[in-house]
Amino acid sequence: MYIADNNRYDNMKYFKCGNSGLKLPVVSLGLWHNFGSKDNFDNMKAICFTAFDNGITHFDLANNYGPVYGSAEDNFGRIMETELKPYRNELVISTKAGYDMWSGPYGDGGSRKYLISSLDASLTRLKLDYVDIFYHHRMDPETPLAETMMALDQIVKSGKALYAGISNYNRENTKLAMEILRDLKCPFIINQSSYSIFDRHIEEDGLKHFAAENGCGMIAFSPLAQGLLTSKYLLGIPEDSRIRQDGRFLNESALTPKRLKQIQDLNEIAAIRGQSLAQMALSWVLRDGEVTSVLIGASRPAQVVENIGIVNQTAFSQNELKAIEGICC
Repeated sequence: MYIADNNRYDNMKYFKCGNSGLKLPVVSLGLWHNFGSKDNFDNMKAICFTAFDNGITHFDLANNYGPVYGSAEDNFGRIMETELKPYRNELVISTKAGYDMWSGPYGDGGSRKYLISSLDASLTRLKLDYVDIFYHHRMDPETPLAETMMALDQIVKSGKALYAGISNYNRENTKLAMEILRDLKCPFIINQSSYSIFDRHIEEDGLKHFAAENGCGMIAFSPLAQGLLTSKYLLGIPEDSRIRQDGRFLNESALTPKRLKQIQDLNEIAAIRGQSLAQMALSWVLRDGEVTSVLIGASRPAQVVENIGIVNQTAFSQNELKAIEGICC
């Protein structure tokens, strides 16, 4: 039986999520990859235990994480029931719905029917009575935004989620969603979006600064650009890389000669800072305080340990920031 490390809160930092009273760890654990039906269950447990032992209290899922769909929630639910249940009150567990989950017209999107049905199924897989944050995973142009937001409000008021969130919403739609949810007095606290040195769309459309100014937390996924911002690709494409094994989210065309040179140059800056490339990339996302938490993925416990090494090193000098901009822009 797992017993958490008594010193688990000694080194992690926690930031308030927007204007809410909820605090999130600087580093959160995402279960998008490596928690599916084809992955090793003992390794999943080891990753989760290492995360919590080091102060990572937030575990992020979605209904269709796998593969197969639902399997990440199933696996985390097994870990929750058999090992982490005594620590439920110390954990922030989130899940989402919005992308395709099951066949037919009610298995994706933003309808009230889909969102409420999906969360009920997620809670069964997770073996939980409630999640801490429930997100709508994407904008659905076929569903009125008011219907989607009213479904989130109903979910929170039913006690099946404590807070509402949105994911992959741009600035304009975040503003509209925020207005509806605040009129409903629903505790909307967070927007989850991709963000990295190589992916700056939340800066370009103003979302990042808008969220910070309006009391909405931001949590960044894919901060390592699907692994490009790690040491894995410094010398090209290894055979055991995600590009070779699974080209759905990262394929070989992404690693152009220009991109490879950028990765190598960024690695030199990281080395001068005394960080790995991955650590510097995570630190960069958190550099100005406008992002509440950064979501990491891990294929083994050692990656969790490496990534939490950023907790006390998220500041950059102006020269470092200029050097990074010179490489990437």
